[in-house]
Amino acid sequence: MGERPLVMSCGDPSGIGPEISAKAWDAVGRECPFVWLGDPQHLPEGVAFRVVDDVADCGGDVLPVVPVSFAAQARAGHPEPANAAGVIDAIRRGAELVQSGAARGLVTCPIHKAALKAGVGFGFPGHTEYLAHLAGVDRVVMMLASDALRVVPVTIHIPLAEVPGALTPDLLEATIRITHAALIRDFGIARPRLAVAGLNPHAGEDGTMGHEDREVIAPVIARLCAEGMDLRGPLPADTMFHGPARARYDAALCMYHDQALIPIKTLAFDEGVNVTLGLPFVRTSPDHGTAYDIAGQDVARPDSLIAAIRMAWEMGA
Repeated sequence: MGERPLVMSCGDPSGIGPEISAKAWDAVGRECPFVWLGDPQHLPEGVAFRVVDDVADCGGDVLPVVPVSFAAQARAGHPEPANAAGVIDAIRRGAELVQSGAARGLVTCPIHKAALKAGVGFGFPGHTEYLAHLAGVDRVVMMLASDALRVVPVTIHIPLAEVPGALTPDLLEATIRITHAALIRDFGIARPRLAVAGLNPHAGEDGTMGHEDREVIAPVIARLCAEGMDLRGPLPADTMFHGPARARYDAALCMYHDQALIPIKTLAFDEGVNVTLGLPFVRTSPDHGTAYDIAGQDVARPDSLIAAIRMAWEMGA
């Protein structure tokens, strides 16, 4: 095995993570080798695997597994707080393997944050914040990416009513800088082109539909353009996502969650990838949750996880 593999944390074993991991290995495990961190007992019955001690030992035709201990049995579709420590341990070990240089990137399967909080008092809103903590960085950025579109929400999981107050010049500037640097470092784009959406309809229409576009967003764009960045905006969000518009930029920065996620989920519902920008290592994940309602039924599609694996492999290069 000449190249470093990816590592994949198992996520919630009561969700679809184990079954889509096995399907993803069958689909792309030879072209993008990865080692699964989890309890092999959680894999679907009949899945061929082999236990390894070293992630470098990832060759062969069956899924390589570095075992992680779990306190309880996993029942498909039923979150088990007693397994929270195992879920978190798999993430932590994955991050350590990437940071040590043993692996080229980390792919994370979906977790259930309420079960983690109930089980061990998990104090982070999600994967992204926990990985930032492990990496010792203050600020990271969430990108949703596909072949058709890359989007970055500047504010994420907050009520819509709180967005105008949260949208500060400092937050917007930091998000643009992290995104710009990541497109160069992780995506190999020498001169990234960024489109920046306005907050209000018609990007505020010169102040008649809100002041944030003119007073908060536009000055940040002007300042960064003066540094040499290729930024356009604030742009009306309703005309940013058709085909000819998308051809004019490499990533779109959006002011709130749905402004970013509606277009990418419309264009690439099954192939979208969650990428964490600003970490000192590569991390991707599928753009969906644990899907308890279909867990254990062998109907979960691995498309988004496969896309996450391929993207992590390419970014790791």
